[in-house]
Amino acid sequence: MAEDGALIVSELVANAVRHARRESIRVVVERTAVRTVRVAVADFSQARPEVREAGDGDEDGRGLFLVAALAADWGTDERRWGKIVWADLEGRG
Repeated sequence: MAEDGALIVSELVANAVRHARRESIRVVVERTAVRTVRVAVADFSQARPEVREAGDGDEDGRGLFLVAALAADWGTDERRWGKIVWADLEGRG
């Protein structure tokens, strides 16, 4: 779970830095259930992230596809000041 979480946080932070173009973002990691951890990145942009298919020659565009593949669930919560993009990871056992 730690490796998947690190990759997801990396992708969400990269998206926030690239697309929100603001000086501040916030990363939150919280346990939401016994076997579930939510990682979330908040930024001040109103633009919602979109999963897209990257072509073979594209150097980017795969981040949210990876998030969707690794997370049990993911989504975006809109706020009046921006948004929070989150992903839930579920432990085994």
